[in-house]
Amino acid sequence: MPEPGPSPAPIPWPTDPIRTERLVLREAGAGDRGRFVELFASPEVGVYVGGARPRDELERAMPAVPGQRSGLFVVDLDGAMIGMVTLDRRDAEHPGGGKAELGYLFLPDAWGYGYAAEACAAALGWFAGVLPGEPVVLSTRTANERALRLAAKLGFTEVERFEAYGAEQWSGVWSPPVTPPG
Repeated sequence: MPEPGPSPAPIPWPTDPIRTERLVLREAGAGDRGRFVELFASPEVGVYVGGARPRDELERAMPAVPGQRSGLFVVDLDGAMIGMVTLDRRDAEHPGGGKAELGYLFLPDAWGYGYAAEACAAALGWFAGVLPGEPVVLSTRTANERALRLAAKLGFTEVERFEAYGAEQWSGVWSPPVTPPG
C-alpha cells in the first residue's frame, strides 16, 4: 500500500476582520447567537442543506458564543450578522478530499443584494494571499440554481456531478489567479 502524501497545510486564520465595500467578515461573538439560531432554523435556508432545525432544539444546543472556530467568518452588515462563510478542509473520503472547501449560508432577508458574492470573493482573496496557488472546492445540489450562478461568478469550474444525500450534486474547483513574476 502506498504511503499517504503530506497533509495539506492547515488553513491559518486572520487576526483582523476582512473588510469589503459593504461588509465585514469577522469572528463570531455572543451577540450573534440569535442570528445563528435564526439562520439554522430558517426553512428557506434549509432547503438545500438538509432542512431547517427546530428552533427550540437550537436554543438549547447553541453555545453562548456560536461559531468560535477556525474556518468560520460571520458576515456583518452595519453591525448585524447576515450570514456566514466557511473555509474548511474536506474529509479525505469526500470528493476533493483534503482540499479547502468554501461554504456559505445567508439569512433570507439578505438574499438578492450580492452580499454572498462579495463575502465569498473576499474570503477567497484572503485565502489566496495566505495559501498562494492552493485551489478551493465547492459543492452544491444541482437544483440550487442560485448557488450554481454564484459558483460561476466566483470562477469555479465544474469538476464532476455525483449523487449524495438523495440528490444530484455539483462539484467545482476555484484556482487562485496566478501573479506573473516581476
